[in-house]
Amino acid sequence: MFAAERRQLILEMVRANGAVSLRELARVVQTSEVTVRRDVRALEAEGLLDRRHGGAVLPGGFTRESGFPQKSHLATAEKTAIADLAAGLVEEGEAIVVGAGTTTQELARRLARVPGLTVVTNSLLVAQALAHANRVEVVMTGGTLRGSNYALVGSGAEQSLQGLRVSRAFISGSGLTAERGLSTSNMLSASVDRALVQAAAEVVVLADHTKLGTDTMFQTVPTDLITRLVTDEPPAHDDRAGTELQALADQGVQIAVAGASGSPGGDQVPARQQQHQQRRDVALPGPRRGVPGSGLRSASVLGGEQPTGTEQRGRVADMRRR
Repeated sequence: MFAAERRQLILEMVRANGAVSLRELARVVQTSEVTVRRDVRALEAEGLLDRRHGGAVLPGGFTRESGFPQKSHLATAEKTAIADLAAGLVEEGEAIVVGAGTTTQELARRLARVPGLTVVTNSLLVAQALAHANRVEVVMTGGTLRGSNYALVGSGAEQSLQGLRVSRAFISGSGLTAERGLSTSNMLSASVDRALVQAAAEVVVLADHTKLGTDTMFQTVPTDLITRLVTDEPPAHDDRAGTELQALADQGVQIAVAGASGSPGGDQVPARQQQHQQRRDVALPGPRRGVPGSGLRSASVLGGEQPTGTEQRGRVADMRRR
C-alpha cells in the first residue's frame, strides 16, 4: 500500500471512530507501528487529526464519542484482558453497579460465573450478558434508552439510583487523565455515571491504554474518587501512557495492569516505568467516599501489594431504595 493510500485509510478510521490506537491502525493497514506513527505525524502536520500517546484522535483537543459498532471492534484483546483481571475483584454474594460500555460488557460476561451476585446496571448489554446467569440477580435502572450505546439515561435512571448503596462500581469512559479523572463525550451518560459512582463504596475504572491521557467534554469521576484503575500494559514506546499511569498512582489510585511484565494480572505500574524509581507507599484516604469506619490506609502501588481482605469494604445486602 502506498503512503497516500495508507494515510487516507488512517484518516477514514479516525473520522469513523473518533479515536484509534496505533496498534489497531497498524493491524488494519498491515504495516508496522513505526510506519503508522510516521503517517499520523504527517496527517497531524496537515491539521487533519491530532496525535495522542498510543493513537490518533479527531482534531480539536476533545474526542467525540464513537457508536457501539465502532467501539466493539477497537482494542478487543486489551478489553478482554482488562475484564479478566477486573472479574477477579468481585466476590461471591456482592452487590455491585456496572456502567455502560464495551469493556464493562466484557466484564459482565465473566461475572455470570459469580454465584449470589447482585448487579445494578443501566446497560442493556450488561443485562443481556447476565440474563441467563445462574444465581445472579440483575437490577436495571429506569430511564430513556440511548441507542448509540444501549444505555438507559436521563432523570429516570438517576432517580432510580437514589438511596442505593453497593460495595463497588465498575465504570468506563472515553478518556482518563490524572489531572481531571474519567470523562465522557455525552452529558446524559456522564450524569448517570456520576449517580452510579455515588452509590458505591469503591470505584473501579476500566480503561485500556488508548484512553490514558485523553480528555473529553464531561467529567464523570474526579481522580480523588477513583479507588482503582484496571488497564492493559501500554506498548514499550508509549512513554506518555506510562507517565499518566505514574501520575495516577501518585494521586493514590491503585493501578492494576493486565499482563504486566513479570506479573501477569498483577497490580503494579508497568515494569519499564520502575527502572529508575524507588518503591514508595501511597496513602489512600478511605473516607473520601464517605464510608463509615474507614481510616487512612496504605498500599504499595509500585510493589503490587494490596490491602488485605479485612480492609476491603463490606458487602451490601440491602438493596432497598427510598
